[in-house]
Amino acid sequence: MNLNALTQRPAYDGIARLLHWLVALLIAAQFVLGWTMPDVHRDTVPDGLIAWHLGVGAAIVAAVACRILWRITHQPQPAELTPTLSFISRATHTLLYVTLVAVPLAGWANASSRGWAVKLFGMVRYPDLTQNGSQTGHALGDVHGWLAWALLALIVLHIGGALFHRIVLKDDVLQRMLP
Repeated sequence: MNLNALTQRPAYDGIARLLHWLVALLIAAQFVLGWTMPDVHRDTVPDGLIAWHLGVGAAIVAAVACRILWRITHQPQPAELTPTLSFISRATHTLLYVTLVAVPLAGWANASSRGWAVKLFGMVRYPDLTQNGSQTGHALGDVHGWLAWALLALIVLHIGGALFHRIVLKDDVLQRMLP
């Protein structure tokens, strides 16, 4: 693609871009919190960094739900890609959305099984996903950690793909999501 096409390609709308970068910021903060908070044990109290992790997780649930609803109702014009790149893009984005839903849900279920409240902005309590003491909820704590690593790998792949488009292919795929 030539540079003139950069100005002709419609970008994602402002709401889609806002939600994309909001989720990216929340996920980055959540990884920092997850890596720096103390380990969670049987009688851990959800305060300090753990409370922040729960709160940011609640914000991620809300932001990702908004993002999915917006995406369903506002389909962007697809990028002009080869069939192979189109498949890789769709597969990566699908896996990103799946893990962006699954990681916080597993963490939320684990928090519920510990009797911890998950609140949006410290005020709006989310319903419990599992009963207090639930073995399934406790097991989902491990799943939450494993899926978080898978999410991180997908994020690295996503960023690498965007940079590949910009640096190697010199197309406008990255610019579609930039302000």
